[in-house]
Amino acid sequence: MAAQPTEMSARNWMLRRILLETIRNDPDYNGGNYTSTPRMMKYAVAAYGVASSGGTLGYQTLAPTAAKADKMVDERLAAPVTTDANDFIYQWESSHDYNPSGQLERIEASLLVINAADDERNPPETGLTEAALKRVKNARLYLIPASTQTRGHATTANATFYKQPLQELLQSAPQRTM
Repeated sequence: MAAQPTEMSARNWMLRRILLETIRNDPDYNGGNYTSTPRMMKYAVAAYGVASSGGTLGYQTLAPTAAKADKMVDERLAAPVTTDANDFIYQWESSHDYNPSGQLERIEASLLVINAADDERNPPETGLTEAALKRVKNARLYLIPASTQTRGHATTANATFYKQPLQELLQSAPQRTM
């Protein structure tokens, strides 16, 4: 869900790298020996979130004026950062060598890949997911159409958008007996 069965690359990795470098280059970070959350972390996290999750149509619906957009930014910047900066960096940097494509042919189970048409991190227009899924025997892509209700990369957090195809998969998938 909300992923590509390919190497971490392009905008997805570039934004993650900028997010990480922003925190690391904050003087408050002090090489990981900080005494309080680095001040730039909240800005980096907010910028990454806006750039990579929310959907173009979704943001236009939620923030159709500068005042509403400013309110959303203010709310994001006012939210406390509760994650430890070193843990955060470790978690996000760990995706650098993500690449599940090496053994896709070995997947035997029925597979339903669920992505959103407005996913900013895993844009369907690259064709990467469709090409990779040709290597999987029983794979199907369900692409949630972009709308004013979808939220880009965050769309798959709402099962309403994929409830029916998931039910169909669960009903039609072969059952193994032990």
